[in-house]
Parts: sequence; C-alpha cells; structure tokens
Amino acid sequence: MTTSQSPAPLAGVRVLELGNYIAAPTAGRLLADFGAEVIKVERPGTGDELRNWRLYAGTTSLLFRTINRNKLSIELDLRSAFGRRTVIELVKQCDVVLENFRPGTLENWGIGPQVLSEANPELVITRISAFGQTGPMSDRPGFAAVAEAHGGFRDLVGHPDRPPARVGISIGDSIAGLYAGFGSVMALYQRDARRTAGLGPAPLTERVIDVALNESMLSMMESLIPDYEAYDVLRERIGGRMEGIAPSNAYLCADGDSIIIAGNGDRIFQRLTTLIGRPDLAADPELRTNAGRWARRDELDEAIGAWTGGLPAAQAIEQLEAAGVPCGPIYTAREITRDAQYAARDMIQRFDVSNGEEVLPNVGFPGIVPVIGGKSLPVRTLGPDLGEHTQQVLGGLLGLSAEEIDGVHDLEEAS
Repeated sequence: MTTSQSPAPLAGVRVLELGNYIAAPTAGRLLADFGAEVIKVERPGTGDELRNWRLYAGTTSLLFRTINRNKLSIELDLRSAFGRRTVIELVKQCDVVLENFRPGTLENWGIGPQVLSEANPELVITRISAFGQTGPMSDRPGFAAVAEAHGGFRDLVGHPDRPPARVGISIGDSIAGLYAGFGSVMALYQRDARRTAGLGPAPLTERVIDVALNESMLSMMESLIPDYEAYDVLRERIGGRMEGIAPSNAYLCADGDSIIIAGNGDRIFQRLTTLIGRPDLAADPELRTNAGRWARRDELDEAIGAWTGGLPAAQAIEQLEAAGVPCGPIYTAREITRDAQYAARDMIQRFDVSNGEEVLPNVGFPGIVPVIGGKSLPVRTLGPDLGEHTQQVLGGLLGLSAEEIDGVHDLEEAS
C-alpha cells in the first residue's frame, strides 16, 4: 500500500492528456490513480465535452469529475501557434502523451508524433481512435457505439427476437482506455529496460501505441472467431444466458427481485438440483455434463425459476449460499453504496463536490482498481475545474508569467 515511505507505483511519471470524452481520459485516469502526474489539456472556454454529459444540474457533470479524477487541468488552444509551441515545450518534460482525436488531427495541427518525438526522443505516444491509425477505415470518425458493433460485441447483446441492445455504459471507450493505459506502461517499461541495457531510445514506431476501439472490443470476444472459422458457428443473442454454459441466468423471485444463479459446474449442478427439490435432474445422465445441460437449458431454467418464484430474493440467496451454489443479487447504485464488501475495501469514497453552481456534500465516488494493500488507494482529487491548473503548470514547468499566459488567452478570445 502506498505510504509516505512507499511512493505510488507511477510516481515520477508525467503524462500530457490531449484527449476528450471517455477513451483517452480513462487511460489518463488509470495512470493518475497510481501516482502519475496527468496534465489534461482542454479547449479554452468550453473544455472537454464530457463536462456536459449527464449534466443533471450545474455546469460540470459528475461523470467528468469521476473520469478525470487525480488530474490537473490547463486551458490551451491546440490549433493556435501558442498552443503548438506550448505542447512541444511540455512534452520535453513528459513521459507519455495520450490522445484520441481522429487520425491525422495532430499532424494537421503540427504536433504529430514525428514533431513530438523530435522534442523528446523517448516520448511514448498513445493514440486511441475508432479503427486505428492505419488501414482503409483509419480516417473514419466513430464513437464507441460504432466500434462495439464493428467488433462483434453488439450482435451478442440482448434477446434473439429483438434488435441488438447496448449495455448501459460506454464499454468500448472504457476497454480501449484500459488497453491504452496498459500499452503506455508497457512502453515505459521498454524505455527503462533499454536505458538499463545502455541502448538508445526505441524507434518512434515502437513508441507509438495504436489503440483502436473496434479491435479493443474484438479482443474481448473470446472464441468468437475461431469457433466460426473451425466449425462455421455464428453465435447468436441469448439474453441473460452465456453461450454453451447452463444453467446460468437471472431468475425472478417471489418479491419481484431477480437474482443471478450460476449452477453450471458439474458438482454445483448436483447441489443446486438437490436444493430445489429436483433429484430427478441430478440423476439424469444427460445432465451430468455441461453440453447436455446446455441442450436442455430451457427445461432447467423453468425448474430453477419455479423454485425461486416461491421465495423472496434474500431467502433464496441464503439457501443457495448454504448449499455452495454461486449466486447473488442484482445491484443498483443504491445497493452498491450500502454494500459491506465494497465498504471494507474503500471502493466507495466520499467527497464534497461542486457541480459548478453548488457544492453537493458527501457524494460517493468509485474507488481505485486494482487494490494494493487490501484497500483501494485513496482518490486524491476529483476531476478539476476547467483550467484550474493553467498557471501552476505553464508557470511551474515552462516558466511563463501570469501576464504572458493571460495575454495569450485574451488574444485568443478576441480572435
């Protein structure tokens, strides 16, 4: 666990985040959570558009405060000559640049990888885009919804008699952000290994981490491709089930709540069917293997649903747990914030937070994953106000005076 004697794992790493929305900022959040100094560059006046997403009140959403925690915010117009010069000067003192603009945007602004690498030959440049920096689709714009569909994910979400559904979060952006964070740390490890070996900086091609949203989703699709290539199997939407695994589903209880039961292990299935009063299913030779249970999944779900339908959710879970059958409630935000397990690991951390118009007291925010030392590391700060650290960063790192910084911003606003 991080203490005053033990610095955070990424302490000493400085990151310049040029991205907006969710993907690159998620990568920046991960690096910041574990000690990196992340400088988030935002458009003067308006900032990252995420500030206005799910804005229930005020001028800054709690979505922005969450994804941009532990960061510094500076205002900088990347399209201006001052913005270009400032970025080039900043990367001389940074280890990583994160960006998720449409491919070619940084190059058009005069701050593409070649220019940035000339300023800092060891710089790691992590780029996130819809379809990657190369290939026939590389120049296409696209949000996570498009990439989730292109990567095969969307086709499997929902029920077979309805159009594909979307999960309730921007999962494509978040997974791409995870890969971008991992890729950045991997490249930093390579940099340090080369230093130890007495080698020079890695070639630019090895320091550009190219993360595509559609490929990030494809990488999550398990055996989707080899199953098709080898057996001509095209998986289909199956609702709350998982292909080839039974019984495992959500089951409605007497009080109107649903619970998850995963009775798909061979021995677990025996315990489950005994518990629900169906020894005939336990004794059936066709149901001793998962393949047989999958073939009769409707019958099994009906039997389990008949049992859960006679009990309130809490009582059903109590009996399932006593029998050693994996199960659990289906939580909303309400249950998560009251859960003893999350509390024990500091996974809900509370802050007084401003929405831009008022301060909301004692609001819970998710903790830091993965855990080090038994509990979440503490969230140091929530997502910053727009430009909150402009003077601190440009003055402290580049030696610019407040008059110089304000003068440039006044000129940009006038133009």
